[in-house]
Amino acid sequence: MRRAVALAFAGLIATIPLVAEAHGPVRKKVTETVTIAAPPEKVWAVIGDFQDMSWYPGIAKTEGKGGNTVVSDADDSLNPSRHLTLAGGGTIDEVLYKYSAEKMSYSYRITTVDVKVLPVTNYAATLSVLPGEAAGTSTVEWKGAFYRGYPNNDPPPELDDDAAVAAVTKLYRTGLDALKAKVEKGS
Repeated sequence: MRRAVALAFAGLIATIPLVAEAHGPVRKKVTETVTIAAPPEKVWAVIGDFQDMSWYPGIAKTEGKGGNTVVSDADDSLNPSRHLTLAGGGTIDEVLYKYSAEKMSYSYRITTVDVKVLPVTNYAATLSVLPGEAAGTSTVEWKGAFYRGYPNNDPPPELDDDAAVAAVTKLYRTGLDALKAKVEKGS
């Protein structure tokens, strides 16, 4: 009996690595920051309106509804949304689910995007303006969490984890660098 239990246990242990390798994608996270030579209030005045993405290069048009007032934690259809038309083609639909003008921060989710435009699924992000280390400066933090564009095992290279992380990192860097240039030029 003891030998049978030991063999069964050994057989169970032998399958654990196989089970661990069989799971699907893992949620990825990206955080990018930039320091801007301007007070937080001045930076927030540029990015604080969820309906206005004019500060981001490559956005041809932003259409939004609902302003910045989050109505429901449970029903995104009641919350503010925006439809971004990209200069190079493609669109992204997003919904606001948390907003604090006092904390100079908002959080949003992508509700619709073609993975050819941005190779991610289940994407959520937060954009925040914080006081910088030096007086009169700001630190803007953009952080997001998402899954790769291909939800199953063995994704093609353009929809794998590396492609998703690279695309979101580029998205954030492009936006933060453009924001810095815009705000500091206007100082």
